[in-house]
Amino acid sequence: MNDTVNDSNRQAALYYHEYPKPGKLEVRATKPLANGRDLSRAYSPGVAEACLEIKADASTASRYTSRGNLVAVVSNGSAVLGLGNIGALASKPVMEGKAVLFKKFANIDCFDIEVDETDPEKLADIVCALGPTFGAINLEDIKAPDCFIVEKICRERMNIPVFHDDQHGTAIVVGAAATNALRVAGKKFEDIKVVSTGGGAAGIACLNMLLKLGIKRENVWLCDIDGLVYKGRESEMTPQKAEFAQDSDLRTLDDVIDGADLFLGLSGPGVLKPEMVSKMAEKPIIFALANPTPEILPELVREVAPDAIIATGRSDYPNQVNNVLCFPFIFRGALDAGATEINDEMQLACIEGIAALARATTSAEAAAAYKGEQMTFGADYLIPKPFDPRLMGVVASAVVKAAMKSGVAKRPIEDLKAYKANLDGSVFKSALIMRPVFEAAATAERKIVFAEGEDERVLRTASAMLEETTDKPILIGRPEVIEMRCERAGLSIRPGRDFDLVNPENDPRYRDYWGTYHQLMARKGVSPDLAKAIMRTNTTAIAAVAVARGDADSLICGTFGQYLWHLNYVQNILGTGPREDGRAGLHPVGALSMMILEDGPLFIADTHVHPEPTPAQIAESVVGAARHVRRFGVEPRIAICSYSQFGNLDCDTGRRSRAALEILDSEPRDFIYEGEMHIDSALDPELRSRIFPDCRLEGAANILVFANTDAASGVRNVLKMKANGLEVGPILMGMGNRAHIVTPSITARGLLNMSAIAGTPVEYYG
Repeated sequence: MNDTVNDSNRQAALYYHEYPKPGKLEVRATKPLANGRDLSRAYSPGVAEACLEIKADASTASRYTSRGNLVAVVSNGSAVLGLGNIGALASKPVMEGKAVLFKKFANIDCFDIEVDETDPEKLADIVCALGPTFGAINLEDIKAPDCFIVEKICRERMNIPVFHDDQHGTAIVVGAAATNALRVAGKKFEDIKVVSTGGGAAGIACLNMLLKLGIKRENVWLCDIDGLVYKGRESEMTPQKAEFAQDSDLRTLDDVIDGADLFLGLSGPGVLKPEMVSKMAEKPIIFALANPTPEILPELVREVAPDAIIATGRSDYPNQVNNVLCFPFIFRGALDAGATEINDEMQLACIEGIAALARATTSAEAAAAYKGEQMTFGADYLIPKPFDPRLMGVVASAVVKAAMKSGVAKRPIEDLKAYKANLDGSVFKSALIMRPVFEAAATAERKIVFAEGEDERVLRTASAMLEETTDKPILIGRPEVIEMRCERAGLSIRPGRDFDLVNPENDPRYRDYWGTYHQLMARKGVSPDLAKAIMRTNTTAIAAVAVARGDADSLICGTFGQYLWHLNYVQNILGTGPREDGRAGLHPVGALSMMILEDGPLFIADTHVHPEPTPAQIAESVVGAARHVRRFGVEPRIAICSYSQFGNLDCDTGRRSRAALEILDSEPRDFIYEGEMHIDSALDPELRSRIFPDCRLEGAANILVFANTDAASGVRNVLKMKANGLEVGPILMGMGNRAHIVTPSITARGLLNMSAIAGTPVEYYG
């Protein structure tokens, strides 16, 4: 059975590397090259201008070339993890993979360079000669002690960061895990005894890092294949090992393990035996990091030390010590600051950033990526998961700060808060466009009631609101269910203490709520008994009554169920008649979805409310969309879209669109709109000008308003599924920001965005 599974996995891995095209990398141009003008700028003669600028001032290379965001992953394949000395060519898939991780996690461009050179000094010469091409060098999978020589020479001769990830990346993640493990165990660095196996590059680097964190050298006992490294030993010794030699008569791992607080394994499988673990101190910390088989399996540790705190290098056990937690983000910070090196201060800042993130509430994105895993800080969650999107902002900004403080930053970043926000914006696609909304929401404290308060996405949103906004969440749900799900999700928030709760089964406001609902709905066929039943079972109706009574300022519902079902209760309870000034009261105008695409946002309306809107309803959607879009700092350019184009067809959508245009033209408007037209004409100004030269719409439209929801919703879903569009919304227009109905596919991040929209004071709506 295992042979079959292993063969299947092998074939899957090979297929992944071969198809749809060989390898894992390709090179893409960042500038257009569509005509002679582009060619003359990209190459001769225009390229000479950039060359001369760099010749005059070398620092401008980061302005006019990709060097400032370009890293080389360099290896000779002499010590590939789990494979050994396989040579430069065979190591290429690993180095390509490393380059992919740089791009995926930190948006750093990367070339993998495999060098067929085993002499460390000659290898260092080659790397140094590559200096003009790259902003930083990542040395990878070079055997010890050669790696120490290569790194030392390159760091001395090159004025850019040189980082041997096998050494320092491992040491940083081990340092973060050890920091939190000691916190869990109630111990301190300066007090503990460390026993380590493995005198290679990673092992030595980890021990040196632990010394910087406060461990005393005399408390470090290093063992290798020949046993304890002791003073006077001659076999298998290097200068790096000699620095940890003990003046002792003890000779074996079994001899020195007694009373150890931390075992650090970077050696091979089965080195640490259960009987050795039983000799260790209480709450032993065991980092068995050999891959793929650790020095001891966690289940064997648990048999003799149930209170042990364990980390491995494997993804199928808790606390995977994975370098991807470190290297993309330390390079991101180093490149952005123009650092000349990656020094101790930057590495220690990286450790603290990683460790602190694990102690914070787990992000919803990480929880979704690792569904089912417990991610609450403690013995089984010492370090964050690689797909935690907060790593970039937290770690890279800490590294930049340390680079500036230590004086190695050639391009200091004055506003670190804005820098972190930009990093977050590159990870959270909605962050930058949502910033004006969050800022507006911060001007007031609004109470937002969530109808589906037991949903984990809502619980994570409530936690994020308390951390990131001034708004107050109110959740509808059963307290015991909410408390249990908070516990399961690793959230520290609790009902009654951190947020208000409306319990449908037992709430002192029940009589008031059903009375209010009956009063509003008595002439719509709702009897007192029915009102009582609805206020026990229908959380959307309960949330709407809470807003109507002033217990909440806005509601969010729709994480399950059909949109129009929710809308019915929202409209019946919160809709109002005409105002005294003759203006229409609160009523659903339309649903506006913002789709965040690679080239910016595109707004779509009406995606849910009116299946076949009248001309007046289309016009209302246009006016409402213009008002809402401005809240995102975007100037509206609206296209009314139809099967007909500028009157060329006598179809239903064309007739209603043209009638809507007449309504809009009947009053002065402070935004640009045009119609009716096809989507391609709306988005392509050149095509539109050929078809209708006198069009008043300039540039590409950023709001598409449709004459039926089938078209609007279809475009929305295609952009989401095939263009990787991220949706913010749908935003319910016309209800005075008192209610928003989301869709079941919404994420916790999407709910947080909607809470910011709901948290914006009404005056921002005009």
